Amino acid sequence: MENKIGTVFRSTGSWYEVRDEQNTLFSCRLKGKFKIKDLKVTNPLSVGDKVVFDLEDENIGMIKEILPRKNYIIRKSVHKTAHGHLLASNIDQLVLIVTLASPKTSLGFIDRFLVTAETFRIPVLIVFNKFDLLNKKGVIFQDALMDLYTHLGYDCVSTSTLTKKGIDELLAKLANKISLISGHSGVGKSTLINILDPDLDLATSEISDFSSKGVHTTTFAEMFQLPNKTFIIDSPGIKELGLVDIENEELAHYFPEFRDLLGQCKFHNCLHINEPKCAVKDAVEAGEISESRYMSYLSMFENDDNRR
Repeated sequence: MENKIGTVFRSTGSWYEVRDEQNTLFSCRLKGKFKIKDLKVTNPLSVGDKVVFDLEDENIGMIKEILPRKNYIIRKSVHKTAHGHLLASNIDQLVLIVTLASPKTSLGFIDRFLVTAETFRIPVLIVFNKFDLLNKKGVIFQDALMDLYTHLGYDCVSTSTLTKKGIDELLAKLANKISLISGHSGVGKSTLINILDPDLDLATSEISDFSSKGVHTTTFAEMFQLPNKTFIIDSPGIKELGLVDIENEELAHYFPEFRDLLGQCKFHNCLHINEPKCAVKDAVEAGEISESRYMSYLSMFENDDNRR
């Protein structure tokens, strides 16, 4: 039987929805056990993977091969501490949706996400959603954050699903790309996606009054096709994004503003914690590096269980 090549659009654990090059959808299983060299993951296959499969029935296939990935992103496995969980593969950008009100996304979470993206060398777009909920002070704070992250090389956009602010700009930044949409539950991920393409009609949920956090509505990662060769992958809301396999000595390399000062500290193996004549600490004191970013670095450095 002839081999077909397709892309995984949805993963439910044991079955995978695969679209072939003619955009026909097939339900596929994996043939045998797939082990990926040097990669400890709980799932061998993720949304975005290109696969070779053959048909067992009219719409049922067997995946025989996973084609080489241009990239992938992993989060720490909830169940197996030494393993990661593949979120998506072959993506052009990571889109992090954050809110500064109802619920408030912590700067530590944003920075941890950015470090993860840096380790996989994937560009990031930060979407500051729910602009309509901000008071004057909140608007000033958001503007300052957008300036900070834009200066560091991360694209930013401010949106509101209520007033449609920033929606056209966001669509333009997603066009002709495969984007993984991520963020805490409750930040308006599904509502935003529904506005980008009303035909999708994704389930949305209200913020829980009890915890002021969102209720999970997405169970499995899934890819959707929008007009203009635009693909988005909706991933389950992430409560904690555990960093995988980053050693203390290399953590600073994933902060662009720290990386720019590489080699300028007195000690070549400076960890930027309490060493004398540290260029990074000097830059923080001089206001050239944001104090919030440095505090995020210290938090990640001290909590190295979150990076193994």
